[in-house]
Amino acid sequence: MAYFRTFLKSGHAPTLYVSFMYFAFSCCIWVMNGAMAPFISEDYGLSPAQKGVMLSIPIFAGAFMRFPLGMMAQYIGRKNATLVEMVMIVVALLFGYFFVSSYTSLLAMGVLLGIAGASFGVALSLGSGSFPARYKGLAMGLVGAGNVGTAVSVLVAPALAQRYGWQAVYGIAAAAMLLPIIAMVVFAKEPTDVDAHATLKEHAACLYEKDGWAFSLIYAITFGGFIGLATFLPTYYYDQFGVSKVQAGQLAMLAAFMGAAVRVFGGWISDHWGGVNTLTAVLIAVAITLVLCGLSGGSLAASTLLFILCFAALGAGNGALFQLVPLRWPASTAVAGSMIGEAGALGGGLVPNAMGLSKQYTGTYLWGFVLFAVLTVSVLLMMRQMQLRWTRTWAEKGGRARSA
Repeated sequence: MAYFRTFLKSGHAPTLYVSFMYFAFSCCIWVMNGAMAPFISEDYGLSPAQKGVMLSIPIFAGAFMRFPLGMMAQYIGRKNATLVEMVMIVVALLFGYFFVSSYTSLLAMGVLLGIAGASFGVALSLGSGSFPARYKGLAMGLVGAGNVGTAVSVLVAPALAQRYGWQAVYGIAAAAMLLPIIAMVVFAKEPTDVDAHATLKEHAACLYEKDGWAFSLIYAITFGGFIGLATFLPTYYYDQFGVSKVQAGQLAMLAAFMGAAVRVFGGWISDHWGGVNTLTAVLIAVAITLVLCGLSGGSLAASTLLFILCFAALGAGNGALFQLVPLRWPASTAVAGSMIGEAGALGGGLVPNAMGLSKQYTGTYLWGFVLFAVLTVSVLLMMRQMQLRWTRTWAEKGGRARSA
């Protein structure tokens, strides 16, 4: 507890808490179509491939919106950027409540839900901006634990959809978004850790460096796996095991909550053990559990346990990677984080599509899991090669922060 009190005193704690709240609400709304997928699929009679498209569109849209939001945050301020985005989210949800009435308009709604997915890089940079380098991993891990919003969504949205109808959930979410908007206005403070006079090219320097693309590939596995599987799991449980729509959300919540909670641990352990060391263990665990998830499709209990373990590894990996980002780009963390987050979300958009195509053309989800496991091993090998240079230039051995 003494360590945690020291950590809180080293930065602006109210901004940290509000950033967590903002990111949690955004994650909740971002995966809303996935949480309600069994209801939507039943209404529109969707095929496995159509389900994959429906689930992936909000993820892809959120990915493409992240970098522009990060750039805007560099110039109008991170706090102001969050307020602009949250107002846009409310407008998008009102569109869903009043105008979604077909599969085509549902896909358009998926694009609008992507606005919520753009929050990632700005939320982490705003929450951790006032904290020193030695605490960046923990600060980003705490804000990143706002991923718990995905667990809330898959738990609450199906119950609300069953009682009021799935389209009404958009309206309920629009009213709920007023809470983080008010909290952001009242309690958040703009950090001063970014050079406001740097040029656009200087801010976007990570786009021209191998490290930026390497980090993006790693995050496409850790966060992409997290958000892609969290969006897909309600559909998987409903189709694979024949549970009720509400039970499917409850089971998905167990895994999503674990991934969000362990993200804090991933940031904390990376501050001490090093982000590279943590990511090595994480990627090995992810590859193994993914294959086992695909092989355990006949057992609800085994699948649930394996998904929880897989999400725990993915969550720890998310925290570990973003312990490294502010070490590599200390003056442009918001832009670097948004770029890396964009690639991570793109990776997540592939998951529902791969699963849907695997089911439709092979009759099983197994090959979707195997494909993602193979990609995980490939990224692990790439990282182990590149970390030799990282630990000679901007990080200590294992990926820890360099001493002042």
